[in-house]
Amino acid sequence: MMLSHIMSNPQSRLRDVLGLVVMVTLNAVALLANSGVLAVMVKVPHLRKFSLVCHLCIVDLLCAALLMPLGIICGSPFFAGIVFSVLECRMYIFLNAFLISASIFTVTVISIERYFYIVHPMRYEAKMTPWLSAAMMGFVWVASTLLGLATVFGWPSYGSRSSIAATHCSLHWSHSGHRRSFAILFCTVCFCVPAAIIIAVYGNVYKVAHMAARERGPIPSWTMASSHPKHRSDSVNSQTTIITTSTSVRRNQVPRRKRRLVGGKAALTLAIIVGQFLLCWLPYFAFHLHLSLGFSHSTSEEAEGLVTWLAYSTFAVNPFFYGLLNRQIREELCKMLLCCRSAGRPVRPSASGHKDAQTRSWRAGALQSLDPSPIRHT
Repeated sequence: MMLSHIMSNPQSRLRDVLGLVVMVTLNAVALLANSGVLAVMVKVPHLRKFSLVCHLCIVDLLCAALLMPLGIICGSPFFAGIVFSVLECRMYIFLNAFLISASIFTVTVISIERYFYIVHPMRYEAKMTPWLSAAMMGFVWVASTLLGLATVFGWPSYGSRSSIAATHCSLHWSHSGHRRSFAILFCTVCFCVPAAIIIAVYGNVYKVAHMAARERGPIPSWTMASSHPKHRSDSVNSQTTIITTSTSVRRNQVPRRKRRLVGGKAALTLAIIVGQFLLCWLPYFAFHLHLSLGFSHSTSEEAEGLVTWLAYSTFAVNPFFYGLLNRQIREELCKMLLCCRSAGRPVRPSASGHKDAQTRSWRAGALQSLDPSPIRHT
């Protein structure tokens, strides 16, 4: 099938091959990055406190394993001859609504958690318990399931057809009367509300970070805050408090240029996170809302594939923005990779290896003579 497509369309061959390579690459990056971050967080005990980031990796890993391969089949011209049954098409649309909602809701919950962690630290320590974290994750799954079920019961409708071309298995390819209602609901709940929350939350985080940079000097980034002991202000107004270093730095001890550099770095980090969310999801929801409301009766499969994979790219980007930006996670992942790499190498005996072995044997014997009980290895 691929060979016949290439021979019959020589002019578009390079574009189609490049598109397939990009889709497969994004899928592979999403699988590897989410698996790596998830593995290191499960393996290292002190990283398990980042439960919401771990939850995001699980959701994005499901997207990479289930949703993105189906997206390759539906979006690449090399698979244009594949036909889905109505049930298969419904399942693909269900996975779209369900997993996309779960990923966006988790990102929104993480932004709210970081808001309270930085802007209201005392409230965060008092109220942020494992039960509350589990409740937030439960809310994500319940809300995502409800939105996904809307695509199973009564929508989409394909009339009396028993099969649908894979390229037509999409959110807006439906003849149901509920299409417009679902499009408005889906875009409002899954994009408009989360985008408003994320922009408002990170806007307040930037204000607090900028204020702290001006008044206290350099502060650790919110992505690195958990790697230091937390010292909270005793002031009731926690709006002006933030995670600080172990010693307070007075304003006159810090050069103004350095304070501006810290504030600019915080602004850049927040702008990248918010910008990435809007860049990936705004075209996707605007495209499907525009078509579902009937503003356009013709659609380009290339445009649909572009906005779809721009949205799917967030599953490959999230582990970097929400996982590897954290210094603790990044360092532990590097250690794990180095250990895996060194495990496959043969150990070369050094010139002093025999002497070191004798020294270790003598020390072990001395310890055993001092303690009659057997040495316990924990």
